[in-house]
Amino acid sequence: MSVLRWRANFEVGIAELDHEHRELLALINELLEHAKETSDIDHVIGALDEVFAAISSHFALEEQMMRDSNYPAYGDHKEDHQTLLDDLRDIMDDVEDDGRFDETQLNIDLNRWFSDHFQTHDARLHRSERH
Repeated sequence: MSVLRWRANFEVGIAELDHEHRELLALINELLEHAKETSDIDHVIGALDEVFAAISSHFALEEQMMRDSNYPAYGDHKEDHQTLLDDLRDIMDDVEDDGRFDETQLNIDLNRWFSDHFQTHDARLHRSERH
């Protein structure tokens, strides 16, 4: 299974956000690798908790930057953040309830989400920050 790869089109041009985006991808890749290599569901749940906390923290930073700059698309951007967090929470609940983890589906979902989010919402944020 492939892991999430950083692509140049993910860059938003805001150094702090690009750095955190790269760290999030690395953390998610660690989760995917661990899930592939272990049958210890508690370890997977712990890794999912760590990813969820890191993404939540990152979103809080982005949202604070948007509020500070009176970013006009704040509501839509924040809603997209909440959608991903809700999706991750659903995955975490399923893992805890069923004791199973589909790392392939998570990889597909996160690849799609990162591509869509970075190229739309985060790209617009970057354009707004430049002006």
